Amino acid sequence: MAAPKRGRSASAQSKPGRSLALILIAIVALTGGMFASGHTTPRLGIDLAGGTSITLKAKADQGSAINKANMDTAVDIMNRRVNGLGVSEAEVQTQGTDNIIVNIPKGTNSAEAQQQVGTTAKLYFRPVLASEPSGAPAQSPSPSASSSGGSSPKPGASPSGSASPQQATSGSASPTGTATSQGRAVTDALKAGSTPSPSGSASGSAKPSATPSAPSSGKPSGDTAALQARYAALNCAKPADRANAGKNAKPGQPTVACGENDGAWFKYLLGPAAVDGTEVKKAQAVFDTQGASGWQVQMTFTSGGGKKFADITGELAKNQTPQNEFGIVLDGQVVSSPYVHGAITGGQAEISGSFKQEEAQNLANMLSYGALPLSFREESVTTVTAALGGEQLRAGLLAGAIGLALVVIYLVVYYRGLSLVAMASLVVSAMLTYLIMTLLGPAIGFALNLPAVCGAIVAIGITADSFIVYFERIRDEIREGRSLRPAVERAWPRARRTILVSDFVSFLAAAVLFIVTVGKVQGFAFTLGLTTLLDVVVVFLFTKPLMTLLARRKFFADGHKWSGLDPKGLGAKPPLRRTRRSAGPAGPVDPKEA
Repeated sequence: MAAPKRGRSASAQSKPGRSLALILIAIVALTGGMFASGHTTPRLGIDLAGGTSITLKAKADQGSAINKANMDTAVDIMNRRVNGLGVSEAEVQTQGTDNIIVNIPKGTNSAEAQQQVGTTAKLYFRPVLASEPSGAPAQSPSPSASSSGGSSPKPGASPSGSASPQQATSGSASPTGTATSQGRAVTDALKAGSTPSPSGSASGSAKPSATPSAPSSGKPSGDTAALQARYAALNCAKPADRANAGKNAKPGQPTVACGENDGAWFKYLLGPAAVDGTEVKKAQAVFDTQGASGWQVQMTFTSGGGKKFADITGELAKNQTPQNEFGIVLDGQVVSSPYVHGAITGGQAEISGSFKQEEAQNLANMLSYGALPLSFREESVTTVTAALGGEQLRAGLLAGAIGLALVVIYLVVYYRGLSLVAMASLVVSAMLTYLIMTLLGPAIGFALNLPAVCGAIVAIGITADSFIVYFERIRDEIREGRSLRPAVERAWPRARRTILVSDFVSFLAAAVLFIVTVGKVQGFAFTLGLTTLLDVVVVFLFTKPLMTLLARRKFFADGHKWSGLDPKGLGAKPPLRRTRRSAGPAGPVDPKEA
């Protein structure tokens, strides 16, 4: 009976084109995503593009713990401040459990940014004189106030600048008609008679008297006209306008500001500050178990702040929307604008709405700590000029080119024709690395810094090592007397096991380094881990299928001396063919049979 034929691996040998087509589709898809995102080059870090990097370390000296919630609140506020300087590409992120890294690109006033990021925020309660959507279509208002059941009504709120769906217009008013009617409304709002008059200013001084009043002729004064023009021209949909809206505003004077409400930007005309944020003694997020309000923010004022808050809410309650609202202004931006229906006495107030727990906690932190729940100490400040960053980038690219050239020379000298497979695999790996790094920039804020470039250079050796392992296994099979096609298939399981173990160790080292370090060293670890994973993908989906196809070509299959697989050059010896055992004595072996 004839022995059954030993089958071939369909995925590895008979259909290698599928794997090559798969990796080609992946490259095309990533390339399309790169052009669709509008970013065709990797995002460069501060040390390569130039700019300022500030490392801040949190200190728990304000009665609050260093935890994720407080760190996230601090990052959000610092991000407002840095981008308020007109920097659209600045990034603020946590590093570890108690560090915050602020990266500010070139072209920014680094001294001003350094002063802003770690200082205590300026928080004020200002009466809203007028408000309307800015850069977005208006929605019909449907305000509905709720009562707390006692003497303190619950004003509806827009938590963290985003109102709840059922009260989407309760925290900010809709437009008040045409441009002409809006202009009259703004002018009327700025008149002294329509501006609420709290018992004290935000700074605790006398009653503010800086509110401009219209002259008897009906024409607005110079200051009023200028403020009215600023309000009319303000477009909060533009980052530049948002950054300059409330810049250098004094507490005792009216101003303009921007705020986000239900995903749309609103512009506000605000009166003089009625209550300072420092007069909020305590604020906390609580869940209303008695009613249907859900999460809400409870505020407790100091004795002086409670009297001022009662006075201003009493005045606001007499007005119509939007002049029955007060804006909670943080660093010149309206983060919430609750409305009131009566004077809130007793030094306590509640802000309710369809809060999520995180939204309520963030607003409570802003009210309690003047935005920053923690104080910070500067650990380091690094400033890199654009020229120096360019030099470092060129030096990194030169080092990578030298390392790649040395690897290619070694492969050509030692492996000859097989070096074509290795170089093609390196090109595919480089393309995948470039595309993924470019896409990770806008996706997760990944920035290619100098340590990351070093990680990519080290990855060249790791990738080449995988090819060498596979090539040497193939050569071992040829030395045992096998032809190229079975040698390629028999060498793969042994090489695959070695490659996976080696890459696993490299990836484990990169993961540990990424977890235990902070700052730029994480860039090295991230790039090393990424390229290690891509090495596995390239070897499995490109290098192995390509070798299967080349083994069918005469140049490689016949063992040409320039193929790198010459049996004579490798010292291959023909194996002895096994013979059947016979009952008689064994005779001499025929050399031809051998």
